[in-house]
Amino acid sequence: MSSPVKVAVFGCGYWGKNLVRNMKELGALAAVVDPSEGGRKTAAGIAPDVPVHETPDAVLRDPSIQGVVVATPAETHMPMVNAAVDAGKDVLCEKPLALRYEDARFMARNAEEKDRILMVGHILEYHPAVLKLQELIREGVLGKVQYIYSSRLNLGKIRTEENILWSFAPHDIAVILRLVGAAPFQVICAGGSYLQPNIADVTVTQLLFDNGVAAHVFVSWLNPFKEQKLVVIGSQRMVTFDDVRKELMLHDQRVDWKAGEPAPVKGEGRLIEYAADEPLKRECRAFLEAIATRKPPITDSASALRVLRVLQASQRSLVTQGHPVMLPLD
Repeated sequence: MSSPVKVAVFGCGYWGKNLVRNMKELGALAAVVDPSEGGRKTAAGIAPDVPVHETPDAVLRDPSIQGVVVATPAETHMPMVNAAVDAGKDVLCEKPLALRYEDARFMARNAEEKDRILMVGHILEYHPAVLKLQELIREGVLGKVQYIYSSRLNLGKIRTEENILWSFAPHDIAVILRLVGAAPFQVICAGGSYLQPNIADVTVTQLLFDNGVAAHVFVSWLNPFKEQKLVVIGSQRMVTFDDVRKELMLHDQRVDWKAGEPAPVKGEGRLIEYAADEPLKRECRAFLEAIATRKPPITDSASALRVLRVLQASQRSLVTQGHPVMLPLD
């Protein structure tokens, strides 16, 4: 069934082609823009009946196209998003929204002043397993959340314009902030640059929250195997989400105190079922619904700014060799 909302996708490369496919399947794809011949060929293969342009000019002038999806390199996000907003379009921008917090804040203010939807592609926040995990936390199944850690490791696409922190960590930081329901007051980040000067290939970021929760995020694109795991430790139970194996498991394990000594309690684990929906399709559908209803999506510009504030603090800590950075930043 065709969507009443029509959008264009800017960029049909490594990730953009997935957005093109999903918007096509949702009946919302009106055009694709990609300056490269390879990108335009890919778009034509996915959506042969949809116009493909080398530049965004025609799309920005077309009043029938209400939304734009920006899937171009991160350093181009600011000019692309602002051009679309200035043309009266609502925008879904892939993460990170910008490479500087100040730029993202300007973009958010510009969208607000022009009454446009500005959404960021924090795809994990739409993952059915993460939504189920949020439900378990809300229902108190885990008890009090005490500690969260994530690992996102691979030997995959290595970028030259952004480091591993800005490329991989936004996913996990966004989910951790959502699960905790607060921003951290302190960030510590350390890592190493092994392939390119001053572009970190591996980072470990520690987050401390006022409610006593601690978290850490380990990301690397120099790893011999792919791993995407999220672990939440509660006072009563623990949960692991393995995104590679597609498993969400509830562990009936905790630590009790007996005679003043910590005593591990090891129970059985069980798989938790969750919907099989594709997270990216949920994200695309949320964008279309936001355009139609004018209600901000969960990953709105405010959400993007919260994540970028943590990323910028992490970057500051990284370049000062792990010096703690207090939030909020000035």
